Amino acid sequence: MYATLIAAAVSWGAAAALLVRRAAHRFAVEPDEPRRGACPAGHAYASGPRGWLGPAHCADCPPTAAPGRRRAVGVPLTGAVGCGLLAAATGWRPELAVWLLLAPFALLLAVVDRRVHRLPDPLTLPLAAAVPLLLGVAALLPGHAGSWRLSVLGALALGGAYLVLFLVNPNGMGFGDVKLALPLGAALGWYGWPVLLAGAFAGFLLGAGYGLGLVARRRATRGSAIPFGPFMIAGALLGLLLGALARA
Repeated sequence: MYATLIAAAVSWGAAAALLVRRAAHRFAVEPDEPRRGACPAGHAYASGPRGWLGPAHCADCPPTAAPGRRRAVGVPLTGAVGCGLLAAATGWRPELAVWLLLAPFALLLAVVDRRVHRLPDPLTLPLAAAVPLLLGVAALLPGHAGSWRLSVLGALALGGAYLVLFLVNPNGMGFGDVKLALPLGAALGWYGWPVLLAGAFAGFLLGAGYGLGLVARRRATRGSAIPFGPFMIAGALLGLLLGALARA
């Protein structure tokens, strides 16, 4: 049964990553531009869910328009590994359903931020409300291993900390990062303050390591902007794994 849970989570993570490619293409625009309504070849997307789910290229595109193998495998592999690790660490607890539901949105935000250095409000703001609500439902179910009260406080604490950093140095952090800190803080706070601090610190550590690596390879300077959202999400994943394993 436990192996079945992990296998199902791995399949879900890979499938979710494949399904959000079209949404990532549509959201990956500059702040003053409208969301894309057509595929990279210029074919208009269908209305409704079909226009948001699936590959970026539509059925009318030639086979040669598909992305390269490395790009095609990277995000699904990340989704599969991340969801599999969450399932292995969390087990049959109700909060696992919350983590898996959030995985597609986390992947989508990471891809969009990596491409255009922005975290769209239509994704971050609903997540800020959805995560505490979903965890509130999980807190009503037997077998949960967290605290809804600490989840709400965690959202406020991490969001407030990022807001202070933004106000102190607006050029060093985007306001989208502040908004993303709210749902991530809620998720990390579920397992308590030590997990919240560990997940937040891991995000900064990963981002700093990436930035220093670019500087060392002369692909950026100390003043260059980097997409911080993916590292916030990766740090939160590490924090959730730590919190889940501590309560195993």
